[in-house]
Parts: sequence; structure tokens; C-alpha cells
Amino acid sequence: MKTALIIGSTGLIGSQLLYLLLESPDYGKVITFVKRDTRIKHPKLTQHIIDFDKPETYKELVVGEDFFCTIGTTIKKAGSQKAFRKVDLQYPRQFAAFALHNKVKHYLIISSLGANANSGNFYLKTKGEIEDFLKDCNFESTSVLQPSLLLGNRIEFRLGEKVGAIFMKTLSFLFLGNLKKYKPIESKTVAKALLKMAQINNTGFKVYESDAIQEIGN
Repeated sequence: MKTALIIGSTGLIGSQLLYLLLESPDYGKVITFVKRDTRIKHPKLTQHIIDFDKPETYKELVVGEDFFCTIGTTIKKAGSQKAFRKVDLQYPRQFAAFALHNKVKHYLIISSLGANANSGNFYLKTKGEIEDFLKDCNFESTSVLQPSLLLGNRIEFRLGEKVGAIFMKTLSFLFLGNLKKYKPIESKTVAKALLKMAQINNTGFKVYESDAIQEIGN
């Protein structure tokens, strides 16, 4: 059985993925990296409480087969663009470097539909930058998931996202053909897709847009 590693295990997708990993017969051990004790107990679970800004303290702990990066924030929650980039770019990049050094085989990450390092949109630009970095890492397998607007119950309330979700969900019947990838997607579906992708013996760098994620996660 494999060992799974995950950052972002307390978030919308990560919390659901953690449950799936703990219940999966494919994994004998699940390792999480968190800022504080989550009080989650399970025979398979090893929880490392770390200071993400002190990478030298956890470098040797990033050991396993599949690394899941579901970490993410918003500029509002982070407080600044600089703080946002630390969470959505610096941390995933640092863990990827350690994972590669420690011979992790598969790196899976949640990005965003429309991610592009050359985008004029700060959010999409940052997501594009981490994708470009991972492309150059040459993991045995790299899976980049680009979901559309996520549906699900977050711990924190995001008004704009909530309104957008209601609006787009109401009009979801219009997302046909080339527009299908823009249809809102349930966070649980994304988590299921992550788990399934980790069991497929694909090699190389692969990007999955939201419609493909939906199909795999169903």
C-alpha cells in the first residue's frame, strides 16, 4: 500500500480528500502537514504540525508515493497579494522541491480554470506560475486539476463566491459543448477525481480542465 501526503487538508477540497484517503484501501499511511492540531484521529493518519515558513524543519518528512496539494487562499483572507502568493505559490513550490528530492512519484495539485502565467489577472497568473514550475520539475507523474467555480460548504463565508455559485448553478443547463468546462463543480467531485487520478499509471505532465474532472470524479 502507498503513502499519501497532503497540504491543505483542512480546506474545502482537502478535507474531503483526507476522508477518502483514510478510507481508501490503496493507502496504508496518510501524512498531513498542518499549522495546528486538527484533532483528527485515525490509525492511518500521521499529522505533522509545522511552521510552513521554516522549510528546513520538514524537508525530510516529505516522503511517500503521492503528494496532494489542495492548499489555497484568497487575497482578502491572506491580507495582501504578497501573502497570497506565499500560500498559493511559495508553499506548493517548496513542497514540490522536497517531494522531488525525496523521490515522490506523483504530484497532484488544484489549480484553476484559466490559469496562465501571462494573465493580467493576478489570481490566474499566480496559478499559472506554479503550473509552469511543476512542468519543469519532471516528476514521474504530475496532475494539474483546473476546476471551475467550486460548490460546497466552506468553513469561512465568501459572499462573492456564494452569490456566483448560486447564479451559475441556476444557469448550469446553459453550459453545453465548449462551455461545458465552465459549469460549476462540486468540491467532493474534485476530491474523488484526485483520488482516482492517483491510481492511474499515467506518466508526464497532464492538465485536466473542469469538464474532465467532472467525468473522472463521477
